Amino acid sequence: MRTTGIRKLYYSISEVSKITGLEQYVLRYWETEFDQLNPAKNRAGNRIYTNKDIKLIMHIKTLLRDEKYTIEGAKKVLESYVPETEDNGQLPLLGFEPRKKIQDEEIKTEMTEVKHFLEELLEKMK
Repeated sequence: MRTTGIRKLYYSISEVSKITGLEQYVLRYWETEFDQLNPAKNRAGNRIYTNKDIKLIMHIKTLLRDEKYTIEGAKKVLESYVPETEDNGQLPLLGFEPRKKIQDEEIKTEMTEVKHFLEELLEKMK
């Protein structure tokens, strides 16, 4: 992922799913269970999450998955939850390594090798 120096203010549900490692249906379900989790919606009706929302989701995930709270127990813990201040830092996507920039010469070399292999294979088939 190329960084342009521009920080993102809002994330789509698919981006939040990649960032948090949670399925989209889980995020939508948690919205119904946790009052604090209430992402805004754009004019098209799509959810738009802020960094603050994503940090809350990660906190809920920790409570439910790592600390083994029930949903009711997590709700009680979240009553005293104070969100961190908004820092608008770019959040990394889970499971996605930044792509390595391949140089033109590397591509040309690999394509030449493939071409020679295919030519040899063609000669053997004659």
